[in-house]
Amino acid sequence: MLTNDWLTDAVLYIYALSLLFFVSDVAYGKRSGRRIGTGLLVFAWILQTFFLLNLLFSHLDNPDVTFQEYVFFVSWILLSVSFVIDLFFKAQLLVLLVNVVSFAVFVVNLLGRPQGGGVSLASGEVAHRLLIIHVAMVTLAFVALTISALLAGMHLFLNERLKKKRFGLLITRMPSLETLDKISFHSSIVGVPLLLISLSTGTAAFLLEERYSRIFDLRVLLSFAAAAVYIVYLVRKGTNPNAGTKGARWNLYGYLLLIVGFFASSLSEFHNWL
Repeated sequence: MLTNDWLTDAVLYIYALSLLFFVSDVAYGKRSGRRIGTGLLVFAWILQTFFLLNLLFSHLDNPDVTFQEYVFFVSWILLSVSFVIDLFFKAQLLVLLVNVVSFAVFVVNLLGRPQGGGVSLASGEVAHRLLIIHVAMVTLAFVALTISALLAGMHLFLNERLKKKRFGLLITRMPSLETLDKISFHSSIVGVPLLLISLSTGTAAFLLEERYSRIFDLRVLLSFAAAAVYIVYLVRKGTNPNAGTKGARWNLYGYLLLIVGFFASSLSEFHNWL
């Protein structure tokens, strides 16, 4: 067992097995692999849902959360989003990539973070509520921008393969450049406002608690820099809808800043519970 919790281990192993079946579908067109992989993902989602419901009831009187619980929630949202993508867009490669990201976030947390360590969101009632909104918004923003970044990466990959006339089964199973660009842009339109709301509520909470120095924390600065890059991307995309490749690169630059900020905990005091 990788952890001391059988439910966490069950989700981990089922999740990993489902990804192997999805790879066989994407790479070799094996529909049976997709059906089995989807069934395993549904089972993993059900287990995660029971886990989250248990967390919800256990935290009704105690707002403390741990990094493990937070990342479990992010993983659950990404898994849920992958079902929606598969239902409405039939983009098998995107579904696989979304679940790979979800699985990677989940595993990195299990192998690289301590299991315990609950923390209180805030001491003051107003700051407490602001930070609850902040955590909710940044989680949703991360999910939306992850989808957008994956689509941007797929756009650059497909564009490069088409330019070099390197065709294959994988290329034929990918959405068109126009579809990738459109959905990526729409995901960013959802994610960027959520990111801005999360930054504003988090900053307001620190101002209320008079912890002014944390506004200039490394993670906060990187998050604001990422938001600025995303705003540039949206403005450029809005003024020039055909700038697919350049827009995709700006999209990935913003996401890279978010990831760097997310893992800057060793140099940061902001969200030290992460």
